[in-house]
Amino acid sequence: MGNLHIVETGQENNETVIFLHAEGLAGWIWNEQVKAFPDYHCMVVDLPEHGQSSGVKPFTIARAAEMVVDLIRTRAHNGRTHLVGQSLGAQVAVQILATHPEMVDHTLLTGTLLRTSPHKETLLKLVDHIFKNYEPVKDTRFFIKAYMRTYNIPKVYFDQFQVSTQQISGDALNRVLHENLFFKIPLGLEKVRVPVLVMMGEKDYKVIKESVHDLVQVLPNSKAYMVPKTGHMWNIESPKIFNSVLRNFLTGNPFPDEIKPLNYHKTI
Repeated sequence: MGNLHIVETGQENNETVIFLHAEGLAGWIWNEQVKAFPDYHCMVVDLPEHGQSSGVKPFTIARAAEMVVDLIRTRAHNGRTHLVGQSLGAQVAVQILATHPEMVDHTLLTGTLLRTSPHKETLLKLVDHIFKNYEPVKDTRFFIKAYMRTYNIPKVYFDQFQVSTQQISGDALNRVLHENLFFKIPLGLEKVRVPVLVMMGEKDYKVIKESVHDLVQVLPNSKAYMVPKTGHMWNIESPKIFNSVLRNFLTGNPFPDEIKPLNYHKTI
């Protein structure tokens, strides 16, 4: 049990933004965003069983969402917030949209996984196999460097990355991966009128691209964009573009030319 670890800046500002990180990492992935938004009240959360919230157990997406809702209720200005979520954090944000849309002003989602294999038992076996091979090496310098290269994460983040991998236990990571891989579009999302920006990097996984399509189909007030030449963690790869996109989204200004609209035909 316990409370989530939060880094809070700009409490004197009128509008709150809550940042939700990817699986296996922690709030440090948003460092460049927080620096660029000194005029907002920023709350950067370490999700349950991650980072300095590693003692908050057990992790489920639904429970994490409820804990963030409590933060919005008690610490966000006027009991409302903008949400920014990456990967697992985006899934938590989607859950909040489905359950408490009245507390959300704008939502930026990126790298959101919604589709999984219809063969659940086969996928479970695959996840267990991958996890058994991954757990013994997850804290090694070689593996961390390889993982960072895969996601094009700058070398300056090695120390933070290493600490994050050490802070999340094997059992916790197993729970997180199962929640992440089996997350589906929650009921009620089709009624949400909150403006939602659904993003992905051009080099992100095919299943993420398919999930972007699914989100745009179900969310009435959503738009989708792709960021060329970037991957899953493009907020770290291209922070200036990410910050420009987020600020323009929150203020209603045109997006930078670098990002490309994905003109999915809506069926809703």
